[in-house]
Amino acid sequence: MKKTILCFGEVLWDAFGDEKVAGGATMNVAFHLAQQGAQAVFASRVGTDASGKALINFLKDNRLYSELIQTGDKLPTCEVTVQLDENQQATYIIPQPVSWDNIKPKPELIKCAKTATAIVFGSLVCREATSRDTLLNLLDETSALRVFDVNLRAPHYTLSTIQNLAARATVVKMNEEEANLLISTKKGDLKDKINEFRRKYHAQTICVTRGDNGAIVWHDHEFYEHPGFTVDVVDTVGAGDAFLATFIVGLLNKLPMPQILERACAVGAFVASKRGANPLYVEGLMELMKK
Repeated sequence: MKKTILCFGEVLWDAFGDEKVAGGATMNVAFHLAQQGAQAVFASRVGTDASGKALINFLKDNRLYSELIQTGDKLPTCEVTVQLDENQQATYIIPQPVSWDNIKPKPELIKCAKTATAIVFGSLVCREATSRDTLLNLLDETSALRVFDVNLRAPHYTLSTIQNLAARATVVKMNEEEANLLISTKKGDLKDKINEFRRKYHAQTICVTRGDNGAIVWHDHEFYEHPGFTVDVVDTVGAGDAFLATFIVGLLNKLPMPQILERACAVGAFVASKRGANPLYVEGLMELMKK
């Protein structure tokens, strides 16, 4: 039976000036999972406005539309303003509330969560009570691998929510800045911080991405590192999401961790070299992933 990966979270338009690109961290993960041949299903909510209809068309075109995409006319579809600094690092202006703040615990969603092999979720979708409560209930009723993408977007999170999600997670992925925010120790290096996080939350796998310096992972009582790949960065939007999708595929396929890390860093670097979060893969990238 093919492994089903449920991705629960936001879908939106990223606005780069006059250009709008479909995005949202968890949707990006689902998009990259699908590109890699995984059976990804995506749960979110859009408005009944023109932006929402356009997102539904995008999801249909990319095999990510199903009955798990809820619609409603009370809240608008989300459009995010993306700002890039001189290093092409992105910051985001995110309106609130929007449609994906109101994801309801519908029967089809509950059924999918109970039968999924893995559930991927982030912190942004938990900023409002309705979506947060829906997710927490799903996590409490499933035996799936629970993958938490920390993905902090100030001011759209609270420490208590992050702690709740981390306590339920099997796998936790964050970037180095997020690790420094969430882990209180002032002593030692990144490995010491990861060890402190592990002792507090008991995740089986903890991954910290380090931008163009690759990533470090604690898994199966060992640390693994990869230095990353050098590319000409266009923007960093979605690079971490692409990394995570590749990492999940490797875990579910029980690949050796060094191979998982190399593949994940390769895909993340590729996305950083392109505009937007969801470029289509090229042949050279796929060859690198097969190593």
